[in-house]
Amino acid sequence: MHPFTDTGLVVRTYDLGEADRIVTLLTEHHGLVRAVARAVRRTRSRMGASLEPFAVVEVQIAPGRGRSGLGTVRQASSRESLARPLVADYPAYTSGCVVLETAERLAGEEGAPTPRLLGLAVGALRSLAEHRRAPGLVADAFLLRAMAASGWEPVLDCCVSCGVVGPHRAFHVASGGTVCVHCRPQGCAMLSPGVAEHLVALLAGEWDAVVGSSPAVIRQSSGIAAAHLQWHLERDLRSLPLVDRGTVDPLPARVE
Repeated sequence: MHPFTDTGLVVRTYDLGEADRIVTLLTEHHGLVRAVARAVRRTRSRMGASLEPFAVVEVQIAPGRGRSGLGTVRQASSRESLARPLVADYPAYTSGCVVLETAERLAGEEGAPTPRLLGLAVGALRSLAEHRRAPGLVADAFLLRAMAASGWEPVLDCCVSCGVVGPHRAFHVASGGTVCVHCRPQGCAMLSPGVAEHLVALLAGEWDAVVGSSPAVIRQSSGIAAAHLQWHLERDLRSLPLVDRGTVDPLPARVE
């Protein structure tokens, strides 16, 4: 296969040997790509500063062969580095880590194009770097929008089982959304007033409505978004517990 050039977001890096680094990028046209950047940890390397998490780069990659499937980074130039403002602010940094980890998990198979997911991730990181919104709200909005882009958008306006228009107070993660009193199975989360509306506003980007939500509504909404994502991923996100959610338990109450 011939080398290709693409724009990507660095979502993860690993050191390899004494001077190399394995870089995982979410690219515009080639989806998730893993490649080895040779000698980038040496002080004379011109690519080293570009290939760090939170960086948007233009890269030329030679596709890999064999079992590892690792490509090789031939060239890399920085288009936008968001690392400095994020690392300098702990809440923004931890929410940014959630964005990177979620983007990597939702990208699916390597090589599958994910332009919408890339755009959502870069947009969320810019918002965090520029302190446009509260970091936790940016992370929650990204989780919901990224799931929608991946086909896992939670159903919030009707019963996911029978289709009866809501609002409904019960949310069943395994079913994928709110459920009415007639379809409600065991283990549902009972939504406090305003939670469903808050989640809808996050999905739609209606920030005036979002910032008017109470801390309790925001925390329960965060728990719903996280539970919905991790159910579909079938694994926990390691970065989520690091995000500051306040002193109240964000996980929703359950009905047995």
